[in-house]
This record gives sequence, structure tokens and C-alpha cells, in this order.
Amino acid sequence: MSQQGGSPTGHEDDWWGQLYDDSIEDTGPTAAPDSLDDRYASAVGAMDEASAADAPRGTESAPWRAPWEPPPAAPPVPATFPPGPVPPGFVGRAPRGRTASAAGDGPSTQTPLTPVPASPMPPDTPPPPAAPARTDTVVVRDAGADSRRDAIAGAAEAAEAGPAAQGRPPGTAPARALSGEAHRTATQVDLPTLPPPPSGYVGSGPPTYDAEPTALPPADPDDLDDLVADTVLDGARYGASTLRAASVRGDSARFRGEPRRDSLLTARFGAGDQALVLVAMATGARATPGAHRAAAEACRWIVRAVGRSHARLAEDIRAGRRGELKSGLHRLTDRSLGRLRAGAAERGIDPEEYAATLRCLLLPADPGCRTRVFFGVGTGGLFRLRDGEWQDIEPRVTDVTGDPVVGFGSLPAETPEGDRLTMDLGIPTPPSPYEPAPEPPREPFRFRASIARPGDTLLMCTDGLAEPLRGEPELCGYLTGRWSGHAPPGLAAYLADVQVRVKGYADDRTAAAVWEA
Repeated sequence: MSQQGGSPTGHEDDWWGQLYDDSIEDTGPTAAPDSLDDRYASAVGAMDEASAADAPRGTESAPWRAPWEPPPAAPPVPATFPPGPVPPGFVGRAPRGRTASAAGDGPSTQTPLTPVPASPMPPDTPPPPAAPARTDTVVVRDAGADSRRDAIAGAAEAAEAGPAAQGRPPGTAPARALSGEAHRTATQVDLPTLPPPPSGYVGSGPPTYDAEPTALPPADPDDLDDLVADTVLDGARYGASTLRAASVRGDSARFRGEPRRDSLLTARFGAGDQALVLVAMATGARATPGAHRAAAEACRWIVRAVGRSHARLAEDIRAGRRGELKSGLHRLTDRSLGRLRAGAAERGIDPEEYAATLRCLLLPADPGCRTRVFFGVGTGGLFRLRDGEWQDIEPRVTDVTGDPVVGFGSLPAETPEGDRLTMDLGIPTPPSPYEPAPEPPREPFRFRASIARPGDTLLMCTDGLAEPLRGEPELCGYLTGRWSGHAPPGLAAYLADVQVRVKGYADDRTAAAVWEA
């Protein structure tokens, strides 16, 4: 191109003329494909080449497929090294927890089969066939948890099979499975018999009072030793007998905030087979302020007296000296209750108000001696559960009642001369000022020595449990189901059985039961 106004230079402007010459045709579209789809395919191909360059050697990527192209007939399988020769003695095992159908429906996420050394076998014996794959479907949420679970299951199966399963020929089953014992239907003899579940009450309906304590008894800050717990629970096992004892405040006393009038005390004297176990329970007089104190003192006095003579008493029990036992225990009981009456006189209290019924049970620790000795004064209950039936073995006291009859303490209707006697008008004779006032009649002494049998249950209790046992048949049936044919109950279960409530009976309950092995 020349300067303005200059003359052309010939060959210098030749290229300009060739560029803008009308005789030369336009270049037009290129011969290579240059559509939008072609450019997208070119970009995707470049990315595939870059990913293939970064992939490790020995792996092959699947051929690229456009979105609109149909999927291949079979899903791509991750390429691995070609299987080499398997050494002799190696057996390939399939992973646990996968199905054969799941392996062909989608890409597999499992580790390929790995040769595992098998147990050494003789050269001429063919290796056992591999176990068939499991057909149960397993949903895998965590690969690590699944592998750990498979390892634990495999170890459990190996331990269950034992070393004998390794040397067992293939195709054979254990003798237990062949005999049919594992598939035998359980019968009633095989199933354990369990006691019925505990119940809160029996009878026509629930009692009026609440089942749990409502009010506490009042306390004196200067006499805290006078406080009495709501419930006392104790137990032991010596020789062939198991002891359970409990004392519970009644529903009426729990509602009114009165102390428990029953007292319970258990003690062991001696050691070894020479030991003697004593269970003492007492009930104070009703509607008296110091009833719980009288009951506690009565238990302490009799336990102290028996403890000082326990060696002689244990010897008499083992020797079966029933007469010596009755007379000795009668003397100890009168002495203990006499101390209680003397304490009432010192306090200026009427002996009838500071009195208590007393019931005791002696159990020798010698397993070869099954003699059980009961003694006491006052009402209560002594029962025995034998062969599924309750027996009332409370010693009976026979008293002479009714009007005197002829020849048995009554005067003749007339004298031998025919004179009729003056009618007795029933006017009492005034006491003589020179003679002391007669004491009120005392409760008779009760004694019973019995031989226990294996499976027996001996129950000693106060009136709070003896009366509902005699008056409510459902309570007897309930305790029969709970205590017969089974092992002795624990302390908590025994307490729940003792305080099963019955409508109309709300007194304190104290009971001691002995199970014979």
C-alpha cells in the first residue's frame, strides 16, 4: 500500500489486490463438522482422555455413551487382573451375606474372591465342595459393620461345630440332628412350671385403705428409740431349711399414723451344726399407747432367755426329749412374761394394758435334724403346706365351758334328809381385806414339736395373717400357688406375698415361713 498521492510500486500492492479482488471466490463453510452437538462431543471426549490418563494402570474405563443412546446389554464389570493359576490346596470362598441374584442385577461392591488356605488334607482325597451361597437377602447399611457381623457369625458357627466337624466326611450330619432330637416338640414335662404372678389383693374386691403407707406415727425428740419401722424383713438358710420372716404395719395403722404393734426378732445362737435359730414375734394389746413397746420387750426377754439356754435346748431337740422341752420352754416363757408384768407395775400401768401375745419357733441348724419346735402364749396361727394343701396345726387349748352338771362340780339338789338347798341368787362375795386380789386368768401355754418332710412349708404368724387365712379361701389358694412346688421366694417376693391384702382385714401382719429342701 503506497502513501497518499504516491505512485504504485508494483509488487508491493499485489497482496492487496489478491485479497479484495472480485475474481477470487469466498472461502465458505469449513469441511470439518462444526455443529453444537459436535462441539459437545469433542469436549466430553477430551475429558474422558484426561480421566483415562489419571487412572491407574491395569484398569479400563467403560466406553463413553451419550445421554440419548440406549444402555448396553450388560452393566460394565470392574476389570481386575486375570486370574492366575490357583495353588494346590486353596479353595475360593464367596463373601457371606450376598445373594446370587443380586450379583447380576447391578454393579458389585464386594471384594473379589480371594484364595483362602484350606485345612490340610491327604493328596488323594478331593477337597470338600464349597458351601452354597446363602439365599436370604441382606440389606447392608455399613460395610464395616457388615464385615464385623459376618466375622462374628462365622466364629460362632465354627465354635458350635467344634473340632469334630472339621474331620467329618462331607455330606454327613451330626448324630444329634440325625436322631431327630433337635426337632422334637417340647412337652409339658420339659417346660418349667412357674408360680403365678404376684397380686395386690384377693377376695371380693379391693380393700378400702390405700395399698401404701399414708401417715407416719408421731415421734418424740427425746425418745427416738421408741420409733418403729413400718416394715421389717429378714431371712436365712441353715441346713435343709430356708427361713423368711417379715413384719408389716397394717392398712389401718398406716392410714391413721399409728405405730406397728407387732414386733419381730430373729437370732442365731451357737455355730456350725450345733447352732440354734430362734424366731420370736409378739403383738401388743389393741388400743393401748405402749403396745409396740410391750411387744418389743416381750421378744427381747424371750430371746435372751433362750439364748442363755441354747446349748441344752439344742441337745434336747436332737435327742427328741419332748417332755423336757415343753417344761423348760414353759418356764422360760412364764419368766419372760413375768418380767413384762413387773415392768408395767414399775411404770404404774395396768398389766393388762402392757401385755403382749408371744409366739416362737426353734430351728436347729443340724441338717440331719428336722424337728421344728413351736411354743408361745396367745392367739395366732401355725400352718403347714404339705402336698399342695394347707393344714392348721395350731395347738388347741381345751377349756371347760358351760354350766356345771351333776357329778362334775355341782351341788346336789337336796340334802340326804330331804331339805332343799337355798337358791343361789348369783350375788358375788366381796373380797376379803386380808387376802390379795386374785390375778386375772392367764393365757394357756402352747407347744408343738413336729417332724418336717422334704417339700413342706411351715408358717407361723400373728392374728393379722392367721384370720384372713382361715376366713378367705382365695388367700390360701394364692399362697399355695406361690409357695408349693417351687424354690423358696426371695426376700422381696416373700414380702409381696405376705402383704397381699384382703378386704375386711387391716391389722398388722407378722409371719415366718420355713421351706424344707
